[in-house]
Amino acid sequence: MKRSTRPLIFLAFVAFISLGLPDGLFGVAAPSVRQTFSVGYDVMWMAALAGVLGYSTSGFFSGRLVAWMGVGKLLAASCALTGLTLLGNTLVPSWYWWVGISVFGGIGAGAIDSGLNTFMASHYGEHVMQWLHASYGVGVTLGPLMMTAALTWFNNWRLGYQWSGMGQLLLALAFLITVTMWADNTPASAAGEKKIHEYNTPIRETLAKPIAWMSMGLFFFYVGTEVSFGTWTYSILTESRGVDVATAGLWAGSYWATFTVGRIVAGFLTRLVGTNRLLNGGLLVGLAGAVLLWANPFPAASIIAVAVVGFAIAPIFPAFMSITAERVGQKHAANAIGLQIAATGLGGAALSGLAGILAQRTSLKLEVIPMLLVIQFVLLLGLQWATSRTPATIEA
Repeated sequence: MKRSTRPLIFLAFVAFISLGLPDGLFGVAAPSVRQTFSVGYDVMWMAALAGVLGYSTSGFFSGRLVAWMGVGKLLAASCALTGLTLLGNTLVPSWYWWVGISVFGGIGAGAIDSGLNTFMASHYGEHVMQWLHASYGVGVTLGPLMMTAALTWFNNWRLGYQWSGMGQLLLALAFLITVTMWADNTPASAAGEKKIHEYNTPIRETLAKPIAWMSMGLFFFYVGTEVSFGTWTYSILTESRGVDVATAGLWAGSYWATFTVGRIVAGFLTRLVGTNRLLNGGLLVGLAGAVLLWANPFPAASIIAVAVVGFAIAPIFPAFMSITAERVGQKHAANAIGLQIAATGLGGAALSGLAGILAQRTSLKLEVIPMLLVIQFVLLLGLQWATSRTPATIEA
């Protein structure tokens, strides 16, 4: 790794930490926010939906945005937009204003996610991609701590959002200062090949490739599984399996921290075993953990299953992202990464919501969720098998 690239990698890692902070903030802030705006739990989902719509929209168009603006300018503008949104959350007069501006926060987050994934996939190896996504886990872990400090020390949830918002604006300034480095960091190869972010392929051409849709399916089901597991673990353990609140809280609360550790470890393993073996192994072990959670053959099975699944699936998202160009071709990779990011937002919202609906409307209640997770892992393994055997037509 060249010394000149280290500031960019450091900035990218910090940006992903900041990307995870808001996701961690809201969970702790929600009761205080609900009280401030005098709304019930039945409307809190609106903010998440608004964010998903903005996130998926910017992801869908990110390939064109990267080609038009360049990575550095896109990251600077996106961090500024998310920073202003976080500050705006502390100034809005009503809950529905909060929902409205959450769209802009989602747009900024989706562009940051897509832009950095495109740049890293273009310039660095799979191990750096794993560590990039481990940084997100750091942010999600730090977010609740930041909000807890704001509430405990100052009894003011707005401070947590203001701290995070100011951090995003400082990041925007850092990206603006380094904008030429993002453009010129790594030259084309001796053969004159373009980097994936240098193509300006029409989105309709990428959507015409079946492999692009298969890749979107992978991200839809993977993130849907990840979010469903993270969302419903505590409820399954306490309400369905009889695990005491303290123990369940410890295991459910450490879910994202386990992700971080898993991705750090995967950054080293990917060099030894290769990305496809890492993917296949992670999905198989994740499936085994989901089956263990569903079968629940002995008292500690549920807790063991949570640990197994959390660690096993940690490297899957960045591994899928890092081999996008291999699967869809260099010309379509930037568009495909954006489409995959769009699919993640939709999958996380749709599949975690489906789990809740089935739990509410079937006689199995929460026990239907482990069964659903097993089905999703089987679908993921099928898509992984199909995409790894579908050769991309790489066009110049």
